[in-house]
Amino acid sequence: MPKVRAGSSQRWVDHASRATDDYVQGIQNPRADWAIATSNAEGNYEQGIQDAISKKRFGKGVKRAGSQAQISGAIGKGKDRYAGGVSAAEAKYASRVQPFLDTIANLSLPPRGPKGDPRNLDRVAAIAKALRAKKLSM
Repeated sequence: MPKVRAGSSQRWVDHASRATDDYVQGIQNPRADWAIATSNAEGNYEQGIQDAISKKRFGKGVKRAGSQAQISGAIGKGKDRYAGGVSAAEAKYASRVQPFLDTIANLSLPPRGPKGDPRNLDRVAAIAKALRAKKLSM
């Protein structure tokens, strides 16, 4: 069985409280341009929010705002709120993540192979399948 360490929500809070500079750096140096990546997600968005789709509000809003508005807003509001927001959400996080941690902890995984062995992907697939089934059952 996979091991799930206790105290994950506290580790989450502890790590986040030290991550303010990483937060700002991530906003300032994204892997992909925010406006482009968000516009590319419009198809997925359309599946969930039909009213917005029919009026094309999502794409218009992204284009109108642009990346600089997102960067300025995220740093201006988020930098000083990030660690506090994570701390405030600890109980909610713990309660919502626990069913998934329990699912992982109760799995019987196929044996681990040597590093790089393609059979190791079977372990990943078993976890992914179990987590998806858990999510759909909730």
